[in-house]
Amino acid sequence: MILDSRIPDGPIEQKWDNRKRDLKLVNPANKRKHNVIVVGTGLAGASAAASLGEMGYNVQSFCIQDSPRRAHSIAAQGGINAAKNYPNDGDSVWRLFYDTVKGGDYRSREANVHRLAQLSNNIIDQCVAQGVPFARDYGGLLANRSFGGAQVSRTFYARGQTGQQLLLGAYSALMRQVSAGKVDLHPRFEMHDLVMVDGQARGIVGRDLVTGEIQRYVGDAVILATGGYGAVFYLSTNAINSNVTAAWRCHKRGALFANPCYTQIHPTCIPVSGDHQSKLTLMSESLRNDGRVWVPKEKGDRRSPDQIPEDDRDYYLERRYPSFGNLVPRDVASRNAKQVCDEGRGVGSTGLSVYLDFSDAINRMGEDVIRERYGNLFEMYERITGENPYKVPMRIYPAVHYTMGGLWVDYDLMSNVPGLFVLGEANFSDHGANRLGASALMQGLCDGYFVAPYTIGDYIASQDLAPIDTSHEAFDQSEKDVTDTITKLLSIQGKKTVREYHRELGLLMWEYVGMARNETGLAKVLEEIPKLREDFWQNVSVPGRADQFNKNLEMAGRLADFFELGELMARDALDRAESCGGHFREESQTDEGEALRKDDEFSYTAAWEYNGAGQSATLHKEELSFENVKLTQRSYK
Repeated sequence: MILDSRIPDGPIEQKWDNRKRDLKLVNPANKRKHNVIVVGTGLAGASAAASLGEMGYNVQSFCIQDSPRRAHSIAAQGGINAAKNYPNDGDSVWRLFYDTVKGGDYRSREANVHRLAQLSNNIIDQCVAQGVPFARDYGGLLANRSFGGAQVSRTFYARGQTGQQLLLGAYSALMRQVSAGKVDLHPRFEMHDLVMVDGQARGIVGRDLVTGEIQRYVGDAVILATGGYGAVFYLSTNAINSNVTAAWRCHKRGALFANPCYTQIHPTCIPVSGDHQSKLTLMSESLRNDGRVWVPKEKGDRRSPDQIPEDDRDYYLERRYPSFGNLVPRDVASRNAKQVCDEGRGVGSTGLSVYLDFSDAINRMGEDVIRERYGNLFEMYERITGENPYKVPMRIYPAVHYTMGGLWVDYDLMSNVPGLFVLGEANFSDHGANRLGASALMQGLCDGYFVAPYTIGDYIASQDLAPIDTSHEAFDQSEKDVTDTITKLLSIQGKKTVREYHRELGLLMWEYVGMARNETGLAKVLEEIPKLREDFWQNVSVPGRADQFNKNLEMAGRLADFFELGELMARDALDRAESCGGHFREESQTDEGEALRKDDEFSYTAAWEYNGAGQSATLHKEELSFENVKLTQRSYK
């Protein structure tokens, strides 16, 4: 299989304009004749559905929550990047492009990243017009703060709830189209299969999560915007409902899965406190603007932080990376936190945390300033831990947060399956091996507002789409496949709960496919996951019926997909015998313990083809070329 990324010709600054110039158009009267399915209502899905409805298409929008406002985009805290250069500190579209390629450790597609940087300013204008309450400076202008991997302040924010405010903006645009009759919204619905007709994506089959009814929907194109797969680790900052099922079912229908081993470990999360937990809580990267990360210099120092003098503290990020200090990228900060804890210098009862200390900032600017910037985050931390971060340092430790891998897409954001478009975190396209902070919201809104509305029209105008309805035999077969899987899960009637299996899988993934990976561990986990999967299909307990609300059934179906995904992640990590970004192979590191790439062997996107459960996937490669950014050993010192 040859992967055609369909990157336009011309200088990188002109590629997107050249692509728009060459796009085929659908005239306004004909848009009313076409139906588009949008699965997911986070920032990417809501913005895409709202935009397509405004343009005149008939849109069917689906979400697993009871309201689009509960999409996981709401959990993003710190901000959204754009190259406005309001602080006049040297930012530009080019610098945002360069920082993103470098931050991804040179494992992303240049053309897609430059388009993202180019459109970033449009996103801010769009959101301000919607009334998103971004923070402003004393003169009333939009304020900026810094995030990891950049030496400029380009992050726009709304205290520590930027994702929520941006989602409310996209939601308002979406509901306007619902009221206008252009978008038909289907909450509490889970996609279970992609329907293919004549080699094209023409619909979906899924389950009403309240009644259990299996339902069919037809369209001329399908947009998938269902987020990432970090919940495969069980403990992550993702919502409990976050899953890979929609994307994985598309993968099983032929869509290639790209770079599955690229997972992001966020360095500032509230540490694990016990086996009772089912998820972890993020503390925004923005806190590293004013918080200083440190541990005791001596191994086993158990004094309280207020009893440890400055001379006995190791501000290890400031020491190792003087140019960026505490604002190094997430993968670098996470590995350093793991390293000092492995050395026995971690803090807290488990020794698996480091301090994030605001005392200097409070002494310098006053508590009121810190409260204004981070008040809701500090309150969240105190409610969870019972500790007042205005008085004592926060304790933080890395946790799974985001996934850079996803379904493979070309420059138009269409997968290798014609008619299946993939937006936001569900695709692989923009972040390489490590995403910079505040870039996820940027990508989701860029894809939904400013890319897919153009490219999906070109697809529809270029195709001879035969009229079909849900009585087509492809829908019959798809519904049978979905029903057979549900029946099988309910018929097992074993002894172990879904949660028990998920926890076991998560422990395997964290131990062997987590922050540090090696050949021995990856080979071991590739033996253990199939054993656990086989036991799951023989001994899982899924109570209840299919024709009713059944949370156990939902989670069982998602976990079945996580087993297959987890195996592919380990396979991809084993095959990529280099370190890059969030993928750290212990065998491939510099003398200073930094990630060591092998550009002559692994400068490609790994796109995997599904061959069946328990069967080895087939690897296809999209070679990466760097014509504008020079490949160098990434350094933040």
